[in-house]
Amino acid sequence: MNVRRRYLKDLCFQVRRDILRMVNNANSGHPGGSLGCTEYFVALYQEIMHYDPKKFTMEGINEDLFFLSNGHISPVYYSILARSGFFSINELSTFRKLNSRLQGHPSTHGELPGIRISSGSLGQGMSVSIGAAISKKLSKDNDYCIYSLHGDGELNEGQIWEAALYAGSKHIDNYIATVDYNGQQIDGTTDEVLSLGNLKKKFQSFDWKVLEELEGNNLEKVINILKKAKNETRKGKPVLIILYTQMGYGVDFMVGSNAWHGKSPNEKELEKALSQLPETLGDFPII
Repeated sequence: MNVRRRYLKDLCFQVRRDILRMVNNANSGHPGGSLGCTEYFVALYQEIMHYDPKKFTMEGINEDLFFLSNGHISPVYYSILARSGFFSINELSTFRKLNSRLQGHPSTHGELPGIRISSGSLGQGMSVSIGAAISKKLSKDNDYCIYSLHGDGELNEGQIWEAALYAGSKHIDNYIATVDYNGQQIDGTTDEVLSLGNLKKKFQSFDWKVLEELEGNNLEKVINILKKAKNETRKGKPVLIILYTQMGYGVDFMVGSNAWHGKSPNEKELEKALSQLPETLGDFPII
């Protein structure tokens, strides 16, 4: 394994430690989906997207843009932003505290670098992303892409399907959406709550290019599917990645269980979880 890949794997361990410590420190938050999406965020921010964290602007001219639609998995989002240089790692200790810029759902109110939309209400991120993609086209900012992430349970929202229909019909081909398909949501499995059926065929029928990755917690494969998706842009169709992950991945008593969708680990559970995740790049201080 080369030095870069070793660093990225170490970063995955550290991001997972950040997630658990943030949620435990706040006694509130959503660890399950955050843990399951760690490889996606590390791949996206460390290997795929073009941006300068020290020159963040809301307009995002001459850079790729990312929008988190399922905003409740903010712990993983904040961790990768901090670990990628957008703000101090020490600020992670303020997660969900009064007057913190790191609220439970990302908000633009605190002007936190890296955050361009408030995302608490599910179903809106695809519409926002399409708007940003159209803006890129109109401003001739053609060398850059728009990325978004969505939960599979979020696809219960009707606005998603209106946006998906629009993107395919209007050939929004500088846009890559990813669905975190872990089969779990707050009230149970996605099949129990509201089956998604054949998701690939649904989006294909809306004239999207659809890619699938069955090992969404394999960092190398996540990097490769994102690269493949980027190669499919500007060919007349929006691109969808169906990324099969496991909720709670990395912690044996959390993996695959919707019980950890929005539950904070207590001190004993935190200790057990952290024992499975080596400290690699340094924990943030609890302030």
